[in-house]
Amino acid sequence: MQYNTTFCSQANEMTLIYYFSHHTANACLFPVCALHHVAVTTVEGIGNTKSRLHPAQERIAKSHGSQCGFCTPGIVMSMYTLLRNKPEPKMEDIEDAFQGNLCRCTGYRPILEGYRTFAKAMMSSSLFNSSEFQPLDPTQEPIFPPELMTQSNKQQKQLCFRGERVMWIQPTTLKELVALKSQYPNAKLVVGNTESKSKLCRHSYNHPSVGRTILLICLFTGITFGAACTLSSVEEVLRKVVAELPPYKAEVFQAVLEQLRWFAGPQIRNVAVIIHLPLISPCSTEGKRTITMDEKFFTGYRKTIVKPEEILLSVEIPYSKKGEYFSAFKQASRREDDIAIVTCGMRVLFQDGTNRVEEIKLSYGGMAPTTVLALKTCKELTGRDWNEKLLQDACRLLAGEMDLSPSAPGGMVDFRRTLTLSFFFKFYLTVLQKLSKNHNGTPVPSNYVSATELSSNQSCVLLQEVPRGQAVEDMVGRPLMHVSAAKQACGEAVYCDDIPHYENELYLTLVTSTKAHAKILSVDASEAQSVPGFVCFVSAKDVPGSNITGIANDETVFAEDVVTCVGHIIGAVLADTQEHSRRAAKVVKIKYEELKPIVTIQEAIEKQSFLKSIKRINKGDVKKGFEESDHILEGEMYLGGQEHFYLETHCTLAVPKGEDGEMELFVSTQNLMKTQVLRVLLCRNCIVHFGLCLINVSFNRTGRPVRCMLDRDEDMLISGGRHPFLGRYKVGFMKNGKVKSLEVSYYGNGGNSVDLSYGVMDRALLHLDNSYNIPNVSSVGIVCKTNLPSNTAFRGFGGPQGMMIAECWMSDLARKCGLPPEEVRKLNLYHEGDLTHFNQKLEGFTLRRCWDECLSSSSYHARKKLIEEFNKQNRWKKRGMCIIPTKFGISFTAGALVHVYTDGSVLLTHGGTEMGQGLHTKMIQVASRSLGIPTSNIYISETSTNTVPNTSPTAASVSADINGMAIHNACQTILKRLEPIKQSNPKGSWEDWIKAAYENCVSLSATGFYRIPDLGYDFEKNEGKPFCYFSYGVACSEVEIDCLTGDHKNIRTDIVMDVGTSLNPAIDIGQIEGAFVQGLGLFTMEELRYSPEGNLYTRGPGMYKIPAFGDIPTEFYVSLLRDCPNSKAVYSSKAVGEPPLFLSASVFYAIKDAIYSARKDSGLTEPFRLDSPATPERIRNACVDIFTKMCPSAEPGTFKPWSVRV
Repeated sequence: MQYNTTFCSQANEMTLIYYFSHHTANACLFPVCALHHVAVTTVEGIGNTKSRLHPAQERIAKSHGSQCGFCTPGIVMSMYTLLRNKPEPKMEDIEDAFQGNLCRCTGYRPILEGYRTFAKAMMSSSLFNSSEFQPLDPTQEPIFPPELMTQSNKQQKQLCFRGERVMWIQPTTLKELVALKSQYPNAKLVVGNTESKSKLCRHSYNHPSVGRTILLICLFTGITFGAACTLSSVEEVLRKVVAELPPYKAEVFQAVLEQLRWFAGPQIRNVAVIIHLPLISPCSTEGKRTITMDEKFFTGYRKTIVKPEEILLSVEIPYSKKGEYFSAFKQASRREDDIAIVTCGMRVLFQDGTNRVEEIKLSYGGMAPTTVLALKTCKELTGRDWNEKLLQDACRLLAGEMDLSPSAPGGMVDFRRTLTLSFFFKFYLTVLQKLSKNHNGTPVPSNYVSATELSSNQSCVLLQEVPRGQAVEDMVGRPLMHVSAAKQACGEAVYCDDIPHYENELYLTLVTSTKAHAKILSVDASEAQSVPGFVCFVSAKDVPGSNITGIANDETVFAEDVVTCVGHIIGAVLADTQEHSRRAAKVVKIKYEELKPIVTIQEAIEKQSFLKSIKRINKGDVKKGFEESDHILEGEMYLGGQEHFYLETHCTLAVPKGEDGEMELFVSTQNLMKTQVLRVLLCRNCIVHFGLCLINVSFNRTGRPVRCMLDRDEDMLISGGRHPFLGRYKVGFMKNGKVKSLEVSYYGNGGNSVDLSYGVMDRALLHLDNSYNIPNVSSVGIVCKTNLPSNTAFRGFGGPQGMMIAECWMSDLARKCGLPPEEVRKLNLYHEGDLTHFNQKLEGFTLRRCWDECLSSSSYHARKKLIEEFNKQNRWKKRGMCIIPTKFGISFTAGALVHVYTDGSVLLTHGGTEMGQGLHTKMIQVASRSLGIPTSNIYISETSTNTVPNTSPTAASVSADINGMAIHNACQTILKRLEPIKQSNPKGSWEDWIKAAYENCVSLSATGFYRIPDLGYDFEKNEGKPFCYFSYGVACSEVEIDCLTGDHKNIRTDIVMDVGTSLNPAIDIGQIEGAFVQGLGLFTMEELRYSPEGNLYTRGPGMYKIPAFGDIPTEFYVSLLRDCPNSKAVYSSKAVGEPPLFLSASVFYAIKDAIYSARKDSGLTEPFRLDSPATPERIRNACVDIFTKMCPSAEPGTFKPWSVRV
């Protein structure tokens, strides 16, 4: 992950002048053995909180660009490297530098805004004062180690490192390398190591300079690169060459640059080397030879005609000729740093001065195990004129030649086939455009020009202002910096796995099921015992008490007789190191008798596999409502699940305390109460809950410290995420769009146990209205029991699923009425004092204010006209816009402990978990106002069950509400005790009063407790009050889609959010943006993919894509609604963590709006189904046109799909 991003420098000697190259690299991909003669700098080496922060650290902290902080060091080092190479970067440079970095918390905008100050960009911010930033002084950076500068003058020696199972050899000459390759032909030759991290070889050898010819310009042929040239150096050289050469000669270089632009991130490009380019020169002990990369080059998946004993010396890229044109295209799930779904390279050479094809090559990746050439199509097109008839024939031929089995690995078969045609069409238009400039072809129609265009962020934040007259020392409502931000930016923040190892510590690795549903016949751990460092294997028989666990007591600590999902925990191996533990776990053998699994919601419905509790909410007379309606619309929508993808994976550390069996647990959890029954817990910079029973069993078995931190793939496999939902609806409405009646059924995929599925479904039903007044409602919520890992709580807790389906039928009925969607939505909005479908009265209803303000600030109506004009002028690019409201119910209890010490300092402890959301910071601000003292006097202690027991989960967005009130109550208790002392010395200081209180034996410690009053709801009677209050917000988003590829671009988003009177506008803005971007992933990008047997394919960032820097809206405006105090929470604030997430549905429905325009051009005007997420595949397939019709879908039931929708 980015936490391990490092900064590497090398000295290079040219004509007795030293120059230094500085690069970022992922530490997890860089073998220590390969760092010979390289200076490595980590985030700890550039600044710290004890002496001085580096400007790159200071600016991300003070601009509120760090929340949980796990990604912060990597982002800091990416910026630091850029500044070392370019002290005055442009904004484009900054954005490019972050292509390889990910963040799950911030929404990226504050990071870019803070670092924009290095670009000298004209900007202002109410959240931070850039004039306070220390200037960047390049002369103060660490110097390159002199001892490394002199190494190039010395004769180098071959290095050899030996491990338990691997030997690493670093030769110094080409002769040595060729000899080694001959001796060990099957050993891995490592240069960049971007492909070999997960593969263990008995012999590996590396030489970072053999074959690293920087460049050789051949006047008549092309450019030759050394085989060990990094992609970054290739990119740098090609940019210079393109600027110098005539355009016709650099055609192929431009195509390579366009591909490199979207190939991985800088951390990868800085170490990855070139291998797949046109002409390669391998050599061996038998001599050198030159190979052309043509249709014979690839012999199988990751196999080529290069012999095992050969090494690659150089790669030649030839110049292009006059009349020769190149294009390269790539479509991926995410624009930045992603593996292609389909990619292609296309070349055509015309007869001199004509538009007649002399040669043509069309190659595709993603259509077979290897790169394939469309040989038949190319043969048919040779000698033809470049015109409309050639286009039609080419598409027909490609549709037949680039065929895929409907069961092809990777799935997305229709999409991939269509992309082959779409890419050729783009190539055809691009070439036609160039030919027309040279008077050799017909002009491209004006409405087609945008199809040839190849794919800068500006942001603005509007805040509430602190009320006039508020005391300077009163920090409530001010943008106080996150209390941990500086430590996070310096790498000093301690996460669970950063805790130093204890003496005799053991490492635990899980042994999990590979079957979704099966009987366990036997478990054999005998082979694991032979692994060095093995201590023991624990399973169900080692559980000292009951093996039953789970919220509904329907789970087991270890599976005993039956496994009910892939990833079901069967046992665990304990060993002396992480590596030994993992090796031992892999050789535990389990025999199964397979049973038929239930994987999808559809399968569960067919087999009636439901969890017992089925909830309903009914209001009014639904039948009568339908009878009175002018129109009735029926449909359904599917919403995919979502992986939490917290950057710190689950981690637990158990430490014996030596007496009475006491054990201290360091846990990444949001819910200490559910684990305190085991032992006292201490929570350090935690992310999410992890079941502690495994650690407890292991501890009891060994009596030694035990640590377990999951790998990303383990974490994604065994832990549940957001529930996939299927919604079926029937809605009755009038001609003007007014909704009269709704019948809706929700089905959620709960997985193999209850967990929190009932609560998730309850909230989905309570939010089925979103923000609309529906007089007659009949609803039912059913949780499906399937053979998947149990799904669980996720930001929004069922609310987004319930509201998304509401917006689906609202969008479709507006189309059915032929009315503007924004008018229909506003017509149906609640008013102050209305009753919801669950009969709760709406008080302090500010949503209509948010709606009107968002319409105004977004210039909605003016921009809508511009979008309509754009869509008329462009056939293959379309824009859409949508405005969406949200109403989110807030309900919970909390405790706190406040100590005041004799010097006047205050120590707070509360029951909430700091996960990056700024909870600790807000609690300090609350205590500051409550006690009337500066925040500098207040400190916060780690959340622990030995100080605040029986805590509520840090969930449902209410942690600031309830813990703030608990702290406020504790502070009021202390102030009440101080009243007599203050009355006797009214002019005294806080310190004077505290000293006097101590001398008079007044207790300066107090507990606080708070529960939200009068909450309770009865589903059967449809009465009660499930929520204390509601948070409201409105978002307007504009997008642009590429109808040929399904790609989309988020152009602009405007958000107006009611957060009451903000405790800290910087933190609240960060929560709004972070929630929005996480929702952006949910509704447009993040897709969990399972095999029909229930096996998860998307087990890491390689296949599962969360939004990156380039995915946020180009313009991002956030406004906090003013003058809307909330009387039901601490200091008139409101919950803000979860409510904004659903606002990203505005992007989904803006995409759907754009697709409507594309379909209209194809003669389709009726409402259509678009499931979530709106991935490139779904967008492209929905944009029905001549190309999609040439790639018809296989008949369902006639084949076994590679993946299924769960």
